[in-house]
Amino acid sequence: MAHKYALEALDANMKDIFQNDKCMGGNTLVLPGDFRQTLLVIPRGTKADELHASIKYSYIWKDVQRFGLETNMRVHLTGDASTQQFAQNLLHLGNGEMAIDNEGFISVENIGNIIITMEELKDRVFPNIENNFQDKKWLCERAILSPTNDGVKIINNQLLKKLPGASQIYKSVDTTVETNQAVDYPTEFLNSLEPSGIPAHKL
Repeated sequence: MAHKYALEALDANMKDIFQNDKCMGGNTLVLPGDFRQTLLVIPRGTKADELHASIKYSYIWKDVQRFGLETNMRVHLTGDASTQQFAQNLLHLGNGEMAIDNEGFISVENIGNIIITMEELKDRVFPNIENNFQDKKWLCERAILSPTNDGVKIINNQLLKKLPGASQIYKSVDTTVETNQAVDYPTEFLNSLEPSGIPAHKL
């Protein structure tokens, strides 16, 4: 889910390009997403900061027309009863329809498997990785998700340590194209950048 500032910047540019003061310069923009899923990650931010970064708190929201999808295609195509039940439980959770106990908690026993430790999670998702890591099909069938890049980095490093053989270190290019700009962009600064969707400097 994009930060509202990104969409507002796009809105301003579209209005300028199309010389039209309507939202997005009068163009239709399709924004898929589900607010029941993980909100934006705001480093060192509060829950309120995460909510206020959403498009719901943008001036654009008044021009948004919402449509809902009725059929879960993943469930529909697999025809698996357990997958259908899992999808239904997730919907009930997202809609706030789960039963709440006296202490204000909800039971998530029927939503998935509860994993206590990180080691158990890694062993469940990547069992016997030492012997299976070269099987591309096996690797493509599994993943561990995390709401932050830092969480992904920790899990990746722990899994890489389990692989046999000597590790190799790869580094990104850390120099500027224009040599006269090297003063403005020190190597340490370039190496510290970890924008979303781009690999870290040191792999």
